Amino acid sequence: MIQVGQQTPDFEIEGLFEGKFEKFKLSTYQGKWVVLFFWPLDFTFVCPTEVTAFSKRVDEFKELNAVVLGGSIDSSYTHLAWSQQIGTIRFPMLSDITKEVSREYGVLIEEQGIALRGLFIIDPEGTLRYQVVHDLNIGRNVDEVLRVIKALQTGELCPVDWNEGSPTLGKA
Repeated sequence: MIQVGQQTPDFEIEGLFEGKFEKFKLSTYQGKWVVLFFWPLDFTFVCPTEVTAFSKRVDEFKELNAVVLGGSIDSSYTHLAWSQQIGTIRFPMLSDITKEVSREYGVLIEEQGIALRGLFIIDPEGTLRYQVVHDLNIGRNVDEVLRVIKALQTGELCPVDWNEGSPTLGKA
C-alpha cells in the first residue's frame, strides 16, 4: 500500500471523459498536481453529491495546475449511464473494475468489493503528499482539498486552519 512521501505507482485504466471511453495513465499527468479520489459505487446516495461537487470546481483545480481523477469499481458503461442521470462530469471517471488501483492505494474493502472514500493528492513529481480516507457514509469537502493543495504548494509549514494569504510558520 502506498504511503505519504512515497512515489505513486503508475497505472493505466479505462474511464469515461466527455462522453468517450478512453485509457488514462497516471504518468500522463507528470508535472501537474493530481487529485485522485475513489467512491464506493455509482447510483448511491452520497456519491453523486461528491462527484458533482468536484466537477463544478474543476476550473479552480486547473488554476492550481491540478487535475481531478475520480473513480469507482463500476464499469465505464455504468459511469456513462450514471452521468446521463447526474449530468456532465468535467473530470475523467475511472473504472477500477479489476480493483487493482483501489487495492494498491489501500482503500479496497475486499469483503464487499468496493472502495472506501479515499482521496490522494500527488505532487508534480509523482510523490504522494496527502491522503484521507472517509467512512462510506461521509462525503468529502472540496474546499478542504483545495486548501490542502494551496498549503502544499507554499512549500512551508502551514498551521491549523491555514488559508491562502494567511501567514505560514516558515520553511519546512
